[in-house]
Amino acid sequence: MDRLTEMEAFATVVDQGGFTDAAKKMGISKSAVSKHVSSLEARLGARLLNRTTRRVSPTEIGLAYYDRARRVLNDAGEADALVTSMQSAPSGLLRISVATDFGVNHLSPALSDFLQDFPDITVNMVLNNRYVELISEGFDMAVRIGELEDSTLRARKLTETTKRMIASPKYFEQYGRPTKIDDLNNHKLLHYSNQSSGNVWKLTAPSGEKRQVRTAGWLSVNDGQSLLNAAISGLGIAYLPSFLYAEAMEKGLVEDAIPDLPLETQGIYAVYPPGRFTQPKVRAFIDFLVHEFAEKGPADW
Repeated sequence: MDRLTEMEAFATVVDQGGFTDAAKKMGISKSAVSKHVSSLEARLGARLLNRTTRRVSPTEIGLAYYDRARRVLNDAGEADALVTSMQSAPSGLLRISVATDFGVNHLSPALSDFLQDFPDITVNMVLNNRYVELISEGFDMAVRIGELEDSTLRARKLTETTKRMIASPKYFEQYGRPTKIDDLNNHKLLHYSNQSSGNVWKLTAPSGEKRQVRTAGWLSVNDGQSLLNAAISGLGIAYLPSFLYAEAMEKGLVEDAIPDLPLETQGIYAVYPPGRFTQPKVRAFIDFLVHEFAEKGPADW
């Protein structure tokens, strides 16, 4: 008899607590289940189950064998699923979570090409500025920027962005330009209102020292594009990623507030639930994003 079938019969008896329920689970007769288990015990030369008229339970040896057998069966099932997955065309609903700023400016414009390449996939992209729980909230994947908080998720780096403190020439004419980090205490700062750390900027001094600037802002808003617009209009200094400010800086609408400070670099990642294999629709979209942002980098937005 097939070893995997014998293992499956034995493990199912343990899982279901008896031969009758195991037979229903496997879709075969009770006598067939019993024959598989008996064949397994004969081959191993050991009794794996205690059988009484009321219940069936694993022996000490049977319990140890069950742990290993269940692992083998799970691996076999995942191997079968992997082959099926890799041969099937990507399809189905793909739910994506992404920060509003990055989604509006860089992900949304790329979706047309992706959907034309994969017509059997439909996308539900949710733009928000909060941390979502992928599994409990039903997302297939997310695009996240900066340090990854949840180490249980799988992640693939797409590209990088930098962060700078920027303001308009008009602002610097009116309020002066800071020359060092401590000068920020005397300037009008524009903050994200949804940061868990509050109105705190983490900066690196020219010496390499890590500094934190905690100053009340003149304006707080939960949207990066709005902060950029406020900076362009001369309301204050904003601390933003390059994928937001790059075009405005190229046009001269904003300037680096303290050019001598080292640039803060952040990774941009595709994150998705852990598992031995990745759904074809998720794998297809991540591969697409890697290609889409291959020529992007900290200073290439």
